[in-house]
Amino acid sequence: MIDQIKEATAYLKSHGIAAPEVGVILGTGLGNKFVEQIKNPLVINYNSIPHFPISTVEHHKGKLIYGDIKGKKVLAMQGRFHYYEGYSMQQITLPVRVMKLLGVEHLLISNASGNLNLKWKKGEMMLIDDHINLQPDNPLRGRNFEVFGPRFPDMSQPYSKKLNAALIKIAKEKKIKLNKGVYVAVMGPNLETRAEYRFLNRIGADAVGMSTVPEVLVANHMGLPCCAISVLTDDCDPDNLQPAVLSDIVAVANKAEPKLTELYVELIGRL
Repeated sequence: MIDQIKEATAYLKSHGIAAPEVGVILGTGLGNKFVEQIKNPLVINYNSIPHFPISTVEHHKGKLIYGDIKGKKVLAMQGRFHYYEGYSMQQITLPVRVMKLLGVEHLLISNASGNLNLKWKKGEMMLIDDHINLQPDNPLRGRNFEVFGPRFPDMSQPYSKKLNAALIKIAKEKKIKLNKGVYVAVMGPNLETRAEYRFLNRIGADAVGMSTVPEVLVANHMGLPCCAISVLTDDCDPDNLQPAVLSDIVAVANKAEPKLTELYVELIGRL
């Protein structure tokens, strides 16, 4: 694994990616508006990078974009990988390790998720304060490489207090509604049953999705401060559950994307 990470890192360095300060992972239906903010972009397709998986999900473009936002060097993943696509957890999180080796100092993550908190509405955003991991594997399983981090990494504060506080402040200044809550990660790719939604809500989750937690685990393992925002794309009310349609989910994410972009662009400027 170390050799694969080093090869991917060396390839990106040889193609002009030098000392990025901020890494960004853009989720389902998110990314176009953010990418438009990147000045002097250098675009590299995932399929040309050694050992990078290929994004197989619709609306995940599979491009690594390097450039400038508010005086900071940014490296953005336009499209991420999921366990349900058949990749291993180590493959899913390889790009995060590569970002760290390239020099990334902060990791900003986004995702589209189901809304379990009936006080909120779809189309709103949730700043992830904590998470529950119900996925069946862990990217840290197996031999530990001390060069990356400790065998038993602490997870008492998986999402950076500093980054979260800054986002809350920015949201208030810009009058953008930003809920704060707990994200639960499941395997997918199917959406949940009514009984499963009830269960997830009862164990303390406010939003449910199929990503983010593996990247956060690896970021914490490597000492890389991170934050994550979920766009709540569908209401998961078990007593009034409607069939979820991907095109509707993407449409809701697209509508929320300008506000998410505004939050993250401003945060990058303040780092």
